[in-house]
Amino acid sequence: MSSAAQPLSHDPSWPRAGGWPPLGGEDVDLAILGLPAWRTSLSPTGAHATPAAVRDALRRFSPTLVPDRPLPDAGPSARVRPAAATGSDGTRTAGTGRRAPSGRAGHLDLAGLAFADLGDVDEPDGAEGEARTRAAVRAALERARLLVALGGDNSVTVATALGAWGDDLATAGLVTLDAHHDLRDGVSNGSPVRRLVEAGLDPRRIVQVGIADFANSAEYARRADELGITVVHVDELRRRGPDDVMRAALAIAGAAGGPVHLDVDVDVCDRSVAPGCPASVPGGIAAWELRALVRAAALDERLRSADVVEVDATADAPDGRTVRLAALCVLELAAGVALREVEPPVAT
Repeated sequence: MSSAAQPLSHDPSWPRAGGWPPLGGEDVDLAILGLPAWRTSLSPTGAHATPAAVRDALRRFSPTLVPDRPLPDAGPSARVRPAAATGSDGTRTAGTGRRAPSGRAGHLDLAGLAFADLGDVDEPDGAEGEARTRAAVRAALERARLLVALGGDNSVTVATALGAWGDDLATAGLVTLDAHHDLRDGVSNGSPVRRLVEAGLDPRRIVQVGIADFANSAEYARRADELGITVVHVDELRRRGPDDVMRAALAIAGAAGGPVHLDVDVDVCDRSVAPGCPASVPGGIAAWELRALVRAAALDERLRSADVVEVDATADAPDGRTVRLAALCVLELAAGVALREVEPPVAT
């Protein structure tokens, strides 16, 4: 039996993430929506199996953030994340004294957030499927602070973003975490950025983080340049670090004050950590870099929607590492929302 298929232990003192209820009568902080698209993928894929696999993988993790406590001799510069003030009851609070999700001794329990699982959109491929997706996203964001779409292939970015932006398309922005420009002609998982530009998105408010050598053609690289898209090469990401890059990316994507969509294409990662992504290559970013970028983006209130895409659960390693990374991206998005009450956003 693979480790991904082994049954989970039960410990009442170790609650698990996931298993979220359908949307009820109350508003929620984060809602997930499955978009099992696969029919226009340029590579053979079983990505339609991934939303269910990610839901299962969420159960492998706890909903708790642990405090950052530097070694006594390391000094304040060693602190990884900003310290949060702690109330008399041990609950982490923002600097203003505003209460965050509960956690004793500085721990932050994401169970203090309200989650909802909206199920899957039936047959999200094609014009009718995209219309259903846009409607589902619009409806979700009337009740949720952040909508997270579980792909499926990268084609779902178009309907998810357009549904989230609605009438704010003229001021919207896009940040992609991807090795590829996704500016191909036609309709496929290689064309969502081009299609969004053609739908009216200002390309000057698009930032592509993680673009890699040998993963794009000269023609599409020229197209990105001519459109005025901001391109952050994977080497620049490594020089500057995730927080700094995301701060700059959000400043550009959010410059008009409109909503920002985050496209998390997991194939931006090194193939050693994302073997279940058909287009991942050796030399991609590390898992921790992807997680840091995702959390940094979610700290910003302008981020209203995100998608996690391009994972083929049927082609993953026996330990399910790619699906688990996708599930962790969902939790990092939740962490960013929770930490909006605790830490300053990375955007200026």
